[in-house]
Parts: sequence; structure tokens; C-alpha cells
Amino acid sequence: MDQAHNRLNPFLGGFPNRTGNGETHSLAVADWSPEIDISQDDHEYLLKADLPEMRKDDVRVTVEDGILSVSGERKTEKEDQKRKFHRIERSFGNFRRSFTLPEDADSTKVTAEFRDGVLKVHLPTTARARSKGIEVKVV
Repeated sequence: MDQAHNRLNPFLGGFPNRTGNGETHSLAVADWSPEIDISQDDHEYLLKADLPEMRKDDVRVTVEDGILSVSGERKTEKEDQKRKFHRIERSFGNFRRSFTLPEDADSTKVTAEFRDGVLKVHLPTTARARSKGIEVKVV
């Protein structure tokens, strides 16, 4: 199972993973990974990341060498000595998600907005000439 995940890893966003012997493929392993949806319409790609209870100052969006990266840190809650926890499932710490930009993306016009715990990254597409489909006669 690990081998299959490691082979597919580059196509799924490149999240660092541990091998069976405990080695990591990357020097920095993220503490958690937010869920991200990617959609497209006629004018842009839209990435939506769920980042509940985070502030926009804790999130960073960069574009470099054809790679769009979303990174940040969700800080842990202060311990409440009066509260007894029965289960802790929410993740805290550093995260980083990276995506290779499509050829028709205009990386110079990327914009981002953060509201209600959702980061939206707008990546406009460039107008490129589309070839008209033709039928080729087979001889």
C-alpha cells in the first residue's frame, strides 16, 4: 500500500510521506494537510482550502517556477486545566500543499481571499488560440 501511495504521490500534490523503514522523502514533513478543492470555469481555476479557526495572517500563498504553494500554521489551543479531553482529532501545526500550474494559467494575476475559514485562490487562465477540429481523411 505504501509503495502505491509513494508512486502516486507526485500526481496528488506531493505530500511528503514516510517509507516503510521510517525514512522521509523530504527534509520537512508537514504536520497536517488541509482539504483543497480545485475547479475550473471559462475564465479561471479556483482552489478552495478549508482552514477552520485560522487567521489570514497565518496563511501564505506563493507562486514560483510554475508551482503554486499554500502553507501556514494552525496554532494549538492553550491547555485548559479545568477541561478534560476525551478525544482530540483536529490537527495543529505546519502544513504545505503545492500544485504544478497548468500551461494555460496566468501566474502573474493570481489573487487570494480568506473569509470564514476558507481560503480561495483565483488563478486566471490565459486566452490561447484553440485549434478548430478537422477531420483527417485516411488513405
